[in-house]
Amino acid sequence: MMTMNRWLTFLAALLLAGCAQTGLRGTGDLGVVVERASGRIAIVDTTAKSIIASVHGLGDLSHASVVFSRDGRYAYVFGRDGGLSKVDLLLARIDKRVMQAGNSIGGAISQDGRLVVAQNYEPGGIKVFDADTLELLSEVPAQSKVVGLADLSGNRFAYALFDKGEIWISDLANPRDPKTQKYPAGQQPYDGLVTPDGRHYMAGLFGEDGIALLDTWRPELGSRKILEHYGKGQEKLPVFKMPHLRGWAVAGGKAYLPAIGRHEVLLVDTATWKEAGRIEVKGQPVFVMARPDGRQVWVNFAFPDNGWVQVIDTLKGEVVQTLQPGKAILHMEFTPRGEQVWLSARDDNLVSIYDTQSFARLTTLQAESPSGIFFTSRAARTGF
Repeated sequence: MMTMNRWLTFLAALLLAGCAQTGLRGTGDLGVVVERASGRIAIVDTTAKSIIASVHGLGDLSHASVVFSRDGRYAYVFGRDGGLSKVDLLLARIDKRVMQAGNSIGGAISQDGRLVVAQNYEPGGIKVFDADTLELLSEVPAQSKVVGLADLSGNRFAYALFDKGEIWISDLANPRDPKTQKYPAGQQPYDGLVTPDGRHYMAGLFGEDGIALLDTWRPELGSRKILEHYGKGQEKLPVFKMPHLRGWAVAGGKAYLPAIGRHEVLLVDTATWKEAGRIEVKGQPVFVMARPDGRQVWVNFAFPDNGWVQVIDTLKGEVVQTLQPGKAILHMEFTPRGEQVWLSARDDNLVSIYDTQSFARLTTLQAESPSGIFFTSRAARTGF
């Protein structure tokens, strides 16, 4: 008969053997690529620059977004059809899935990782779920399309109401009984973001020039408009695709933002929130994203210039590189320390991976109509 010590040693050996067979790994170098036409995601390894698995059955992913659990194991996929899926990245399978709305465009996860919140077009408002079970805990009706949902400290969430022209902050300290404060924003806020420190929430305005700014540390002061004169007195161009603020860039005390309907990137002094300059770019910017160290800002564009990407050197304040990575570049994502950037080329069915120092293309990955690219390093970032 085995002694207790020998029995424990035997069990440990079995566990180690099982781990070796199943490929024990961490999650820090994982991510997902949304394959929008197929209702699936590709799970990728950013170190190996490879696709390691696919997960099917995720519904309409035409405007999908993803957030991650604190440990990086689970991806929460928000589908356009209102589906919310919790995907286990290590086992490459759907852990749980609920249909929570008729039309949804994204979501966020709370500071403590216990709550997942979906923002909805139809029926509007937000819904709050338990991150473990996806049990519906509460909802905040809004009678408006909700955009720009972002997590704040203290398990609060900020978001903008497109139809009502307001910014709302919901406190979910008691997730079954949300407390919501409302602030005027302006005409048709189309997207929103929170600064990296979580202090300032900004909502871009489609119906008028300017951006609504709310200090979430002092919300009692209300929102104010900044950049309210950009575009004034100039001929407006047609807007082919709404720009996205969620990947905005902050570097050297300046914020870099896409200008609606202009071939420009706007620079904002983050101390005064006044315009600090403009950089002319090739087309209408969609994403304006900073490399993690802030030295570079990468910009992609709306049709008809969506086959191009430009790189701004933030020290020089000018475009230093223009690339043609493929047809219909929809999204960009930097590896955690910024040595690579991954670009989705929807119409080429490719993901292109570039070295951010040399601008050389390192490799490509086959993916069916790829759009959003999301890495687990987002789990540690406010507003992502």
